[in-house]
Amino acid sequence: MLELAVPGFGLLRIAHLVLDYNGTLAVDGRPLPGVRPRLERLGRCMRIHVLTADTFGKACTGLRGVDCKLEILQSDRAKAAYVRRLDARRVACIGNGRNDRLMLRIARLGIAVLQAEGAAAATLAVADLVVPSAADALDLFLQPRRLVASLRS
Repeated sequence: MLELAVPGFGLLRIAHLVLDYNGTLAVDGRPLPGVRPRLERLGRCMRIHVLTADTFGKACTGLRGVDCKLEILQSDRAKAAYVRRLDARRVACIGNGRNDRLMLRIARLGIAVLQAEGAAAATLAVADLVVPSAADALDLFLQPRRLVASLRS
């Protein structure tokens, strides 16, 4: 679990990292460079969940060998319900699509990524942070003082 006090934002107690796949961890169904080793490192301190509609049908293959729970979910409401079941106060979410906006909004920490696929404006509007890549988003948890620098008030 990641525990981190952020002045003006509050205490983060993140036990679960919930991620979208296509557009976030992968492009055209293929994992982005550097994603797998970062997920492997983060899996040692928090539970990793990947929620995806699996548009390209490659999520299972792309995540083979990564210690994570993969769920194929078709809607934004299904993703949000999943986060609620985990206890949203202990969840950080990373996504880019319109179908990620609800889970980013209800999670304790919502991070949007803006990569090759783009990011939905509605998702950007509810995110606590916006970063340029999945690697940058995952690095926030590997170097948590970056979260303090960006979120404090």
